[in-house]
Amino acid sequence: MKRNPFNSVMIIYIIKCLIAAAICWNLYRAFPQWHLHWSIISVLLVLAPDWDNSIALPMMRIKANIVGASVGLGCFFLPLGQLTSLLIGVATTIVVCTLLFPSSTRSALAALVIVLMQETGEPAFSYALQRIFAVILGCAVGLGITLIFFGGRCLLERRTLKDSASRLEASG
Repeated sequence: MKRNPFNSVMIIYIIKCLIAAAICWNLYRAFPQWHLHWSIISVLLVLAPDWDNSIALPMMRIKANIVGASVGLGCFFLPLGQLTSLLIGVATTIVVCTLLFPSSTRSALAALVIVLMQETGEPAFSYALQRIFAVILGCAVGLGITLIFFGGRCLLERRTLKDSASRLEASG
């Protein structure tokens, strides 16, 4: 069966992703010293395309992202090399998320990598904290966008229900 990428659910999902990515991009540009570009990845991992899981799934992904970021911060303090710390973090994140948020493990792993990986020089605690902040910021933007769209959908459904009820009363 072929999927249509231009049905109403996918178009709304694209719009949510574009708005969320633009918000995070503008925050990154406004505050370049905080490395907020990582929030773009976080926000795109949090958003869900379907209405049925529009609140529950992002909330679960937000919790998983916080778990991944927290594990990353914990691994930062291990007196081991970056690869060993990463591997311990991956295993720990998978175990914790399998127990708590099985459908959001990949999102948590992305948050772990965002926090733990540092490209240049000696790993710095301040970079890890900035990246945790960026992950949480992306989660907050994703939740805000989700709530706005979900609230709009609920209002639209209520209005449609009221209009239908009014038409039924008028015709009956």
